This record gives sequence, structure tokens and C-alpha cells, in this order.
Amino acid sequence: MRRSKLLYVPFWATYAFLYLPIIVLVVMSFNAGESAYSYEGFSLKWYAELAGDERVLGGVVNTLIVATGSTVIATVLGTLLAVGLARYTRSKTLDAVALMPAVLPDLVLAIGLLVFYGMIQLTLGLYSVILAHGVFAMAFVAAVVRTRLTGADTSLEEASRDLGAGPVVTFMKITLPQLMPGIVAGALLAFTLSLDEFVIAFFTIGNSEPTLPIVIYSMIRFGVTPKINALAAILLLVSFTAVIAGQRLTKIGESRAQD
Repeated sequence: MRRSKLLYVPFWATYAFLYLPIIVLVVMSFNAGESAYSYEGFSLKWYAELAGDERVLGGVVNTLIVATGSTVIATVLGTLLAVGLARYTRSKTLDAVALMPAVLPDLVLAIGLLVFYGMIQLTLGLYSVILAHGVFAMAFVAAVVRTRLTGADTSLEEASRDLGAGPVVTFMKITLPQLMPGIVAGALLAFTLSLDEFVIAFFTIGNSEPTLPIVIYSMIRFGVTPKINALAAILLLVSFTAVIAGQRLTKIGESRAQD
């Protein structure tokens, strides 16, 4: 039975709705004119201006610090959480609680963290954003690593224990290498989430130097310019690269597990 070509119309319409604005943004980032809405020729001058903007460069440095620190926290805790949920507990309630930061609205999580920081009298700064992003991204890492755990060969772990290896040695020598593609994919996802995240950073950073998404927010209050388009295009490239790399690593891990 042949499928009607009309069935593909909603499919392509959805893709156009999602990606056409992104394509327009990238094209307008190479605009030679001052307007963000009318194309006046090809130019790289806005990218050159970004390289000399101290506020943007400061935001990039702060964002990289936050993204790196939160990725380390999320990767370590998320991996341990995934292993604990998959191997040592069988509770759907704990599963739901562990993944709750991933499904909660960012605004709710941000306000909750801000209130918690106030209760423990923690001074806000980049470190408070690192902790907040680590908690937020930990659930995503746990979900990715747990997916990898479902395809891991448990017989190797059992053989390791039968030969006298303890739980720590078995985890480091057997379990961890099997999970490494999933861990790397989760780490890349956590880095990307922290790189682009605005709401949680806005609520938990205090009066310290802003991250790049906050810098962008302060810039667009005065109108969108090709310079902002260029900055968004760079962030888009970094995010796409990390996501594609994570997907490739996951597929490589799955193919090796099947072999």
C-alpha cells in the first residue's frame, strides 16, 4: 500500500517551523548592514566585533567556568545515581524523584534553589551557579548512563566478584569502561545544557560577573542586532557539535555492546 504524499506535509512543515528561524538567524549574522531584519550583503565584521567586546569575552569565560564545573559535578553524581538506581534499588518512586530536576520547570527549580541558598546563608556567585547547574544536569546524565546500563553485560561483573574482586575494583575495572560512552555522552549533554541555561543562572548568580546568556539578555533589551545574531550562531554551533558528538558516542557504545 502506497503512502500518500500529503502525509509528509505536516512532517516537513514542522521541521520548517523549527529550523527556519535558526537558518535566518545564522544568515543574518553575516549581514553587512546595521539592521537585524534586512540583509545588505555578506560580512564577517560582527564576528570581529565580538572578539573585541570585553563584556562578551568575560561572559564567555564565566560560562566556561560554570559549564566545566557543573559538568564534573553532574557527571560524577549522575553516573553514581544511575548505577545505584539500576543495580541496587528497584523503586519507581526513587526513579521519579531522581529524574525530577529534568522535568521541573526551570523557574520552579531556580526559585527553590534561591530559597535554599538563602536558608543556608550561602553567598551567591559563580560557585552557586555551578552547584545549581550540577543539580539540574545530573538528572540528564543519570538518564543517559542508565540507558547505557540496560545494555551492559552483567556477567562480567559477576565473574569479577567470583574471582575475588571487591565492589570498588569491579566498578572501576569492569563497569566503568562499559559505561564510558554513555558517561561521555552525558557529560557533553550536561556541558551543553549549562552553556545555554539562563533562568537558573539568572536567579542564583547574585551580583557577580554574569554568564554569557545573561549578557545576551542584557543586550537584547535594547534591540536585536547582527552582533547578537553572530553570538547566537556561535552558541548554536557549539551546542550542535556537542549534541552530535554525544549521539555518535552513544551509537558507538551500543554497536560495541552488540558485537
